[in-house]
Amino acid sequence: MSVIKPFRGFRPPKEIVEKLASRPYDVLNSEEARKECEGNPYSLLHVTKAEIDLPVGTDEHSLEVYLQVVKNYNSFKDYGWLVQDKEEKLYIYAQSMNPTAADAHWQYGIVACAWSEDYVNKIIKKHELTRKDKEEDRMKHVRITNANVEPVFFAYPAVARIDEIVASVTAKAPIYDFIAKEDGFGHRFWVIDDRALIDELVELFATKVPAMYIADGHHRSAAAALVGQEKKEHNPNHTGKEEYNYFMTVIFPDNQLNIIDYNRVVKDLNGLSKEQFLNAVSETYEVEDMGTEIYKPSKLHEFSMYLDGHWYKMNAKPGTFNDSDPIGVLDVTILSNLVLDKILDIKDLRTDKRIDFVGGIRGLGELKRRVDNGEMKVAFALYPVSMKQIIDIADTGNIMPPKTTWFEPKLRSGLVIHELA
Repeated sequence: MSVIKPFRGFRPPKEIVEKLASRPYDVLNSEEARKECEGNPYSLLHVTKAEIDLPVGTDEHSLEVYLQVVKNYNSFKDYGWLVQDKEEKLYIYAQSMNPTAADAHWQYGIVACAWSEDYVNKIIKKHELTRKDKEEDRMKHVRITNANVEPVFFAYPAVARIDEIVASVTAKAPIYDFIAKEDGFGHRFWVIDDRALIDELVELFATKVPAMYIADGHHRSAAAALVGQEKKEHNPNHTGKEEYNYFMTVIFPDNQLNIIDYNRVVKDLNGLSKEQFLNAVSETYEVEDMGTEIYKPSKLHEFSMYLDGHWYKMNAKPGTFNDSDPIGVLDVTILSNLVLDKILDIKDLRTDKRIDFVGGIRGLGELKRRVDNGEMKVAFALYPVSMKQIIDIADTGNIMPPKTTWFEPKLRSGLVIHELA
């Protein structure tokens, strides 16, 4: 079962929260982060991407940057831009991609600390591989700040009583409530002060939530858990109750989450003519020319392809995939096996330079643009994976193929921070 605990979070005053809360470190490159922070000294990007305060071209993984990270982080606390709660709390963070719509969908996550041992013992389950260099980068960030500056995004199988508690808290006015100017997404935040509710939530996770699933933030999860293990090994008086044994998460019920498509664009047809390529694809797919209007897949095992100014509907033929295999049933696997590998000779999605990936947040118009301008030759749009597929893969110990899941909206960083001591 899952362990969570409350913590004494560092939070910004209400007056500056909209300026301080930032998009995650891995959503923006250094140049984009510099531009986003122009004229805004409050942005947490000064902590999560501190190279923006050093000369252009500074290596973001250099010691100079990590020293700037801790300098900026300490300054935020000294200036009163981050103030620690006097007692341990749980929090609720709600997000919406269409906050002003009459039928706006909001997803409500509990902000709590997860136990590092649950990550080690696979109670916290992952569905992606992590890279050692990215793990080490985030570990350095955690070590030098002694904090989880950015949360990780978890999911859990929905529990009715947890939903009831969250509804009772969020019926009151939020502490923070703003729409981010960069993307128009809505963000709301509540503090749970009632100790009885906090204790009940901790107990519910311990008795009703058999596992938690990393939705977004695999490298941050690994880094936070590994730093906790480091501190444990270097502390001869370790008791298991130290704050470094825990790391900050936002945990959403699985039935509220929004997963969007993650699409592919390819530079060439591997020496084939358009006609040869379409004939090859037709061996394993039912292919229908849908004309020049953008066509979006409407169900699993249906794809759309953009080639030479036309959109095509592609349905994988029966017998070309295995519905009983949690990996084989994924549309990313079907496309990789039947088209990318077999026809286009793209063997490794992680390293092949002929393929690129486009998050569905950019829309299918981005696929059309990249083909029409000659940068790419063909584009493929996929139907999004489901939370059930992610959970099935994590529960069976499998790993998703690269670039499979895209969760939106992303968590804003800076609404609350967890320190390890």
